Amino acid sequence: MSIKIYNTLNNQKEEFVPRSPGKVDMYVCGPTTYNLIHLGNARPLIVFDTVRRYFEYAGYKVTYVQNFTDIDDKIINRASEENMDPLALAEKYIKEYYKDAGALGVRPATIHPKVSEHLPEIIEMIQGIIDNGYGYKVDGDVYFAVGKFGGYGKLSGRRLEDMQAGARVDVDDRKEHPMDFALWKTAKPGEPAWDSPWGKGRPGWHIECSAMANKYLGMGFDIHGGGYDLIFPHHENEIAQAEACIGSGPFARYWMHNGFITVNEEKMSKSLGNFFTVREILAKYDPEIVRFYMLSTHYRSPLDFDDTKLEMNKKSLSRLHNTLENIEALLNSVSFGEAEVSLGQAAAVLKGAVAKAEKDFRAAMDDDFNTSLAVASLFDLAREANAFGKVISENAGKALHMSVKEALEQSRDKFSELGEVLGLFEDSGASGKDESGLVDALMDLIIQIRQEARAKKDWTTADAIRNKLGEVGIIIEDTPQGVRWKQK
Repeated sequence: MSIKIYNTLNNQKEEFVPRSPGKVDMYVCGPTTYNLIHLGNARPLIVFDTVRRYFEYAGYKVTYVQNFTDIDDKIINRASEENMDPLALAEKYIKEYYKDAGALGVRPATIHPKVSEHLPEIIEMIQGIIDNGYGYKVDGDVYFAVGKFGGYGKLSGRRLEDMQAGARVDVDDRKEHPMDFALWKTAKPGEPAWDSPWGKGRPGWHIECSAMANKYLGMGFDIHGGGYDLIFPHHENEIAQAEACIGSGPFARYWMHNGFITVNEEKMSKSLGNFFTVREILAKYDPEIVRFYMLSTHYRSPLDFDDTKLEMNKKSLSRLHNTLENIEALLNSVSFGEAEVSLGQAAAVLKGAVAKAEKDFRAAMDDDFNTSLAVASLFDLAREANAFGKVISENAGKALHMSVKEALEQSRDKFSELGEVLGLFEDSGASGKDESGLVDALMDLIIQIRQEARAKKDWTTADAIRNKLGEVGIIIEDTPQGVRWKQK
């Protein structure tokens, strides 16, 4: 089955046909680095990381480009407040980005270009736009003449006449058209500036992505992604700039946009007090839970972020983890070989569930990356694996046929394989795992003491140990395969 993508450019699902067979070239707009990334940044990061992972799972070689905007008015203003060099401030928050994105399981892009390192390419594109008659200079500024670009509005569906009618009356009267936008901005006193043919200044916001995408991927690359809020004006302007400069199109062939995030059904806003950084959220919730929550809804649908729904997703994710732990425990505790019991029919059912889970997972992801249905396929597999585990438990102490082991291993491996596509069941390094083994050793000792108390029928001590561990977030489970522990 081919992969289908909802292409914002044509407002319909289309079969994905790569520019080069077996390869996918993607460009996704990254953050403006003047602060820690926030909840709104997190969704496209997770969405397009998952899209990339699925393409790789499907056998494509992916070149994934995500920029850092490190020259911007917001950065300049924040740097002034903190008495820092703007580029130093941007670099500070780029490092913080990697911490938060890494915690969410977002892999680094193939290339992370920065605006500050691509001024020659940006200036060259602006000059090309001017030379082709789509740009004009005014007092050291350079503007794009939207009225001269016939395709303006093709991504957003907006008509230039309607935009002009709705434009504010206090627009810059130096512009030929109210919707003309800056390609180059002359520097104000005290601001960082770079040399250009039009005087010292800095690039406008939109031109950076056009120039960097063209440099690393070339015109007609496969997929351009970002949040729904970027369709206009940012992505609309990117198309106009690139195609006006190069003289041909398309700039990108498939445009993907993730839906908005609300908080408790209200738009995220500092004034409403519901504006959260990823760092604040991860102080309260495990990053895997946040990622799981983001993927529980189709990427194009709005997503409402609230604690109640996070708690529900926490419990749902825990069910999948419990299934994996149960499978592993059975593999480590059951005797396999010359069988007293074959469980052949039950093993065949689980193997069939493994094959069905992969088929359903791929069908969901092939249909415009429907992660919600992909997750559902994992729960279907979990249900069958848990049912198989109960059958095994009913035959505790008996040697089981090797086909039982094969079925368990296949289900465990398929969980891990499909989970990796979604960025689940991985240790991101941010979950506080104990790499030295000290915590595991201490827990083994505590469990041994508790087991000795139980053997002596000292239920008071055994229950006290269990309760105290529960108070510090550690759950003890007594199972037919032995005692297990895990963190809440």
